[in-house]
Amino acid sequence: MAIAKVYGIETEYGVQVVGGADGNPTTASSVLINSYVAQLAGRVGWDFEDESPGRDARGFVRDGSMAPEVETHLVNTVLTNGARFYVDHAHPEYSSPECATPVQLVTHDRAGEVVLERAMTAARRVLPPGEEIVVYKHNSDGKGNSYGCHENYLVDRAVPFARLAREVTAHLVTRQVYTGAGKVGCEADPEAPTAFEITQRADFFEEEIGLETTLKRPIVNTRDEPHADATKYRRLHVITGDANLAEVATLLKVGVTALVLLLLEDDLLSERELVLARPVQAMRSVSHDLTLSEPLELVSGETMTALEVQWELYGAARKYAEERGLEAVGSDAEGRLVLDRWESVLAGLESEPSTLRHELDWVAKLELIDAYCARHGCDLSDHRVAALDLQYHDVRPERSLFRHLKMERVVDEDAVEHAVTSAPRDTRAYFRGECLKRFGPAVVAANWDSIVFDVGADPLRRVPMMEPLRGSAAYVDTLFEGCDSAAELLRRLGA
Repeated sequence: MAIAKVYGIETEYGVQVVGGADGNPTTASSVLINSYVAQLAGRVGWDFEDESPGRDARGFVRDGSMAPEVETHLVNTVLTNGARFYVDHAHPEYSSPECATPVQLVTHDRAGEVVLERAMTAARRVLPPGEEIVVYKHNSDGKGNSYGCHENYLVDRAVPFARLAREVTAHLVTRQVYTGAGKVGCEADPEAPTAFEITQRADFFEEEIGLETTLKRPIVNTRDEPHADATKYRRLHVITGDANLAEVATLLKVGVTALVLLLLEDDLLSERELVLARPVQAMRSVSHDLTLSEPLELVSGETMTALEVQWELYGAARKYAEERGLEAVGSDAEGRLVLDRWESVLAGLESEPSTLRHELDWVAKLELIDAYCARHGCDLSDHRVAALDLQYHDVRPERSLFRHLKMERVVDEDAVEHAVTSAPRDTRAYFRGECLKRFGPAVVAANWDSIVFDVGADPLRRVPMMEPLRGSAAYVDTLFEGCDSAAELLRRLGA
């Protein structure tokens, strides 16, 4: 049977210095994160001990596979909600804590936006008058540079990686029809006429499979760094997705991918082989096709549109749900919520995409831009349209065009506010977050699968957390009861 899914999402935000002489994005990102962390009770650094980004799922380790030196010298901290907040490739990056359900992940992704909002406010207090650091939740700077929104899924190690890669590709290519954030212009081909695309990331992918994330980006990333017991688990590191503001799009992005992984693990993905003949070309075709009717060639010689591929996967998932249930998604109820929403969105895309203007980013943005062009008598090449496109993604609530639209919510603001400072209760993130809250001065460093304590006597004590669904409130709340020090916690753990 498919294993229970655990989710994470990592978002690199675009950053811009307004009104200042030094526009260095690395410096700006450091100021942003330092300003936010300075107002917290304390800072706990990231532990790079277990980092191995060069380990490839195909069975080898690339030279220089330790954590990049630049990362170890820049701001890199752990928050009390179990998240990681740091500078990555000249961007502020927020990596959510481990989540046990799709809705929980949507909540913590939205909490990341709130953290960035407050970081901007904190940075204004330390910057010279008239200077501001502005953050955008999007994926390209308009100058040919793209930055990622990466998803992570716990997968059974027993599934051969070659089969995983082969069978998941068609989903990752075709899901763009609801995960796209929308974009004006094609940076991959500056000579191309200015047009609207469904996604911001598709044109930056050049390979079917590979280890890179910044150059020669692959549709299927082969990084074999499970941050868990490597004899039992894989972490599928998905780098194809856009950074979504629409909560429904985020729910579908992670929830449907989880459903597909359940089917794949139980070898029930589809009655026919959904393997694309030219995945990279298909990736770009889907993004450029606003009619959603472009046929994609399969290795079998058949052709299917992106919507047809998604309907095929939906049918398999619906059958799976009736026969086996969807508890492995996080709960059967949430699995069925994702399934029902998947069906309604595919039906809307098939009949009239504009009906999804309150649910999907690319549809909302396209309607906004079309209305602007009609009102001002301009076309997509107008510089004001490019500014409009960017302003959709502005994280500042008062400036964000997205925040002024009546987009459908998946989670409520009380849950988001709680998630800004508190970790999910049903994954190991809870133990990490509670240790920081209760014993912060004694925590030297932390990462996804361990915490390092200094209790005043040599040596430092490392507590491993190799099981993502342990360390939850159900497992550790009794340990914390009446525990007034890190030393006492370690004694109890040892017992």
